[in-house]
Amino acid sequence: MTQTDAEIIEHNESTQQALESRMLAPRFYKTDYKALDKLDIEPVRAQWDAMMADFAEDKNRAHFKKTYDFDPASLDSDPELKEEFLDLLVSSITAEYSGCVLYQEIQKHTENPDMERLMRYMARDESRHAGFINKALNQMSVAVDLSELKKKKEYTFFKPKYILYATYLSEKIGYARYITIFRHLERNPENRFHPIFSWFYEWCNDEFAHGEAFALLMRANPYLLRGHNKLWIRFFLLAVYSTMYVRDHTRPKLYEAFGMDVTEFDYRVFDICTAITRQVFPLTLNTDDPRFRRGLDRMLDLSLRTEALRQQKGVLPRLKQWGLMAATGVTFAKLYFLPVESNELPAEARMAPAW
Repeated sequence: MTQTDAEIIEHNESTQQALESRMLAPRFYKTDYKALDKLDIEPVRAQWDAMMADFAEDKNRAHFKKTYDFDPASLDSDPELKEEFLDLLVSSITAEYSGCVLYQEIQKHTENPDMERLMRYMARDESRHAGFINKALNQMSVAVDLSELKKKKEYTFFKPKYILYATYLSEKIGYARYITIFRHLERNPENRFHPIFSWFYEWCNDEFAHGEAFALLMRANPYLLRGHNKLWIRFFLLAVYSTMYVRDHTRPKLYEAFGMDVTEFDYRVFDICTAITRQVFPLTLNTDDPRFRRGLDRMLDLSLRTEALRQQKGVLPRLKQWGLMAATGVTFAKLYFLPVESNELPAEARMAPAW
């Protein structure tokens, strides 16, 4: 069967959306592969080998091969919901495939057998997730061309420690998001408007396991959690939390369809992620601080106003955009310097909570 011209255009638009390099869009990364070779696993060797055995067992190997029936026309009655749902899927596939590409590149270049093994397993899982999302997009005739994404997406260089902090956080916050949505829809199945949400339990288990691997890497190399590195941890915590908050609040119809309050959802996710990251990070953000909450709302307002100006042409809208971006930077800085909560415990005393 050949595609219609309309289907081809939709595919291209979906891929183009994934290729965009907006401030909050998921990015593709490169790093210093030789520096990663220096990471030492020996201090956590027993735990590491047990974890690699779990990865090798691959308990989810058949899970994402399952199929389901879905009528794309069921979303046509609510164009806003459909648009936000597609935005969620395209953003998710970009993030999943970004991880896959990065892990494949590390696997290809590393000379550290422990890193090679971990990256092979993680690339396998992320490829599986991206492929599964693309099946859902394909059912709606908007599949992303992953080969084009790999070739044409702009790459950002990140130091290895930034990769560790950012990946650990993204995997753990991904777990917190998926399990919260899954449990909510388990209690409210009438709000499960697409079958892909039924896959979130096993999916979040993958995310949790990936995060645990990066937790072990940091615990085995504690210099990554000391000194000036605590400033970088603070930065990435705030960057990940604020980005999630702004993204989620630009999809109000999606969370309305779930029957969830988006603000309550985000702070629930923050609470889960904060509790988990205490096993590794020497500090956590106080997301209950009224100043923190006002700051995130300010970031959201600035983002919405900036996005509105992106649709306008001319010098004046461009100047206004720059002004709003400067204000966003100032707001981020104010949030960054809010008091944090210390978590200076011996590494061996930090245990991952059971969720």
